[in-house]
Amino acid sequence: MITNLLVANRGEIALRVFRTCRQQGIGTVAVYSDADADSPHVEAADAAVRLPGATPADTYLRAEAVVTAALDAGADAVHPGYGFLSENADFARAVSAAGLTWVGPSPDSIERMGSKVESKRLAASVGVPVLAELDPETVTDDEFPVLVKASAGGGGRGMRVVHDRGALAEAVESARAEAGSAFGDPTVFCERYLERGRHVEIQVLADSHGTVWALGERECSIQRRHQKVVEEAPSPAVDPALRERLCEAARTVARAVDYVGAGTVEFLVTPDGEFFFLEMNTRLQVEHPVTECVTGLDLVALQLRIAEGGTLIGEPPRARGHAIEARLYAEDPAADWRPRSGTLHRFAVPEVRAEFTVPDRHGIRLDSGVADGSVIGVHYDPMLAKVVAWGPDRTAAARMLAGALASARIHGLGTNRDLLVAVLRHPEFLAGNTDTGFLVRHRAVTEAPPDETAVRLSAVAAAFADVAHNRARATVLGSLPAAWRNVPSAPQVKTYRHGETEYHVRYTATRSGLVAVDHADVELVAAAPERVVLRRGGVRRAFDVARYPDLVTVDSALGAVNLVPVPRFRDPDTEPATGSLVAPMPGTVVRIAVSVGDRVHAGQPLLWLEAMKMEHRVAAPVDGRVTELAVTEGHQVEQGAVLAVVTPEDEDRGASDTVETAKETP
Repeated sequence: MITNLLVANRGEIALRVFRTCRQQGIGTVAVYSDADADSPHVEAADAAVRLPGATPADTYLRAEAVVTAALDAGADAVHPGYGFLSENADFARAVSAAGLTWVGPSPDSIERMGSKVESKRLAASVGVPVLAELDPETVTDDEFPVLVKASAGGGGRGMRVVHDRGALAEAVESARAEAGSAFGDPTVFCERYLERGRHVEIQVLADSHGTVWALGERECSIQRRHQKVVEEAPSPAVDPALRERLCEAARTVARAVDYVGAGTVEFLVTPDGEFFFLEMNTRLQVEHPVTECVTGLDLVALQLRIAEGGTLIGEPPRARGHAIEARLYAEDPAADWRPRSGTLHRFAVPEVRAEFTVPDRHGIRLDSGVADGSVIGVHYDPMLAKVVAWGPDRTAAARMLAGALASARIHGLGTNRDLLVAVLRHPEFLAGNTDTGFLVRHRAVTEAPPDETAVRLSAVAAAFADVAHNRARATVLGSLPAAWRNVPSAPQVKTYRHGETEYHVRYTATRSGLVAVDHADVELVAAAPERVVLRRGGVRRAFDVARYPDLVTVDSALGAVNLVPVPRFRDPDTEPATGSLVAPMPGTVVRIAVSVGDRVHAGQPLLWLEAMKMEHRVAAPVDGRVTELAVTEGHQVEQGAVLAVVTPEDEDRGASDTVETAKETP
């Protein structure tokens, strides 16, 4: 019997496992890196053991350190969560060799399904359809487009879509480099890319007594960078007949490797109902909450029962209603999904009915590993939370989830929240027309410009709230109205930046209150330091204003707007030199493709940064010459650090001409 469980993971999945342990009277042990010392999962555990260091390689990926932590804390079992060591057969063996209970499948099952190449061969051998493996060296023109895939790992890393032969070599090289860095295995292969395919997976559970459950399907087709961002159960495109065929194929694969525990068998489904085995994840999935909501099961509790030798009793329950999960990431979809780091000043989702468990009735479930004040660093995945809606039908769940996300208070970091809301309200999504190319095909969802009215009114609200804030703190003549002048004077100005655009709010004080000079259609109804009410076109709207260092966040029914206050006087010495390429986020330089003196063309990759489990290409902005390279491979950089300088072609030619002229002057 398990009495004390260590979770070899962090963040929301550690908290999720702890929730079930508390309900069952099982003690909990956390491990944490130096970067996670103040993480909520550390506070929630009965005991916590430090893993010195910050990077995954120094901490959560050190199998021997995790096993030692379990023994030192008196744990008798280890749950791997997902990611990190969860699909590492050697780690599973080390846990068992230490006399601890491993909450997961056997090392042999993990090993056999760990390679996408080998697992596809195994699936084919038991009659489950697979896409043919293609050798990158011998792909023919009529086989494009193809998907280059890393054999090991997951999470979309080491995957590239290639539409023609000219791009194949660079894609293979890039995928190999990323796979080697992420998983320690640079092996890649190709397969046919189905542009309108759906990503459908089957949740399986198997005990050690021969019972294998298939708990229905999850649709996971809304993806960015080949990683899921919206998942749902059941799929809007799977009918009962196809569901049974998929479930039977999943059970067949599980039985072929004598699977025990929770796992997921993933398929690609074509518009005409064909399906192909992709891979098997030998662990709990990020998106497991949607299956829990529609079945009423606690998958972690069942994992623990199976690990203790228990049996699965009866038949698996049928789905009830519909559940949709949205992964909330600290990232910028419009900037190639660039991750964000920094302090999360406030995080609150309204109308949450349950956390880390199935709600008692239809409503919102929240699985989050962050809290007010959490620091989002560069070493780990930038997911903040999973917000799940469980409703009587798909339309109700989508509406409920979109509303909860739109009303959430998320201050301090940019997120993909607006994209998620746009997807959930998109006519094609609501019609069930989803596939893995959804975000590529509907690119406007990711590149939609900000609502200009929302930004403009939010800037006015921020300015009036700031005036009220200053007036409330005044120690001299505090009874005078805000911005009061004895005689008429020029308007006062507050400036805010949203993205690359600056908004200047000019205002004056009249006997009836503050007036926004350039916004004749806007009337101030009430102003307080944290709340401003404006009337425009006869419609009143309230704006909640929160101030933080170098940031003002304005929340309203029009949407959340982040504004950066612009000082009246700027220091020119803080501006980078013309042509400077600066780090868009903190990270590590993993590859450099140029040297000082090289001529480059606009869009040419110069170097790659790795941050938050993603690689980001830094490209030349113009044709020119690399005149400065400030970093080397392995270099850790902060956001805003100068990486390289590209002197535009015309300026470079002019400088060369000047040098030559100087040489010729006697």
